[in-house]
Amino acid sequence: METIKLVLESVWKILLVGIVLGAGLPALFAVGVRGLAVANGHESADETVHRPNPFGAAVAVVVFAVVVAAIAVGITIIVASGFGKAVSFEHIYPTLVEK
Repeated sequence: METIKLVLESVWKILLVGIVLGAGLPALFAVGVRGLAVANGHESADETVHRPNPFGAAVAVVVFAVVVAAIAVGITIIVASGFGKAVSFEHIYPTLVEK
């Protein structure tokens, strides 16, 4: 029974990370692209002119920075494991420690 409990505890963590990285990062990227669209302004088919909005550019920059940081952390973890390091989550942020 203890084994099943440990497996289920691990499975929900893997599922959560998969959902966040598998759906969350592409969704954030889409928000950034939408922010760029708002930042540029446009003219609608009914000739309504929407002015450029600098807030959209700010949102896009922040969102793209978060996505790039997440990708960099992922690549760092993969490469570090090849050099004999392990990832420790004892603190709020992941740190690399010796295996």
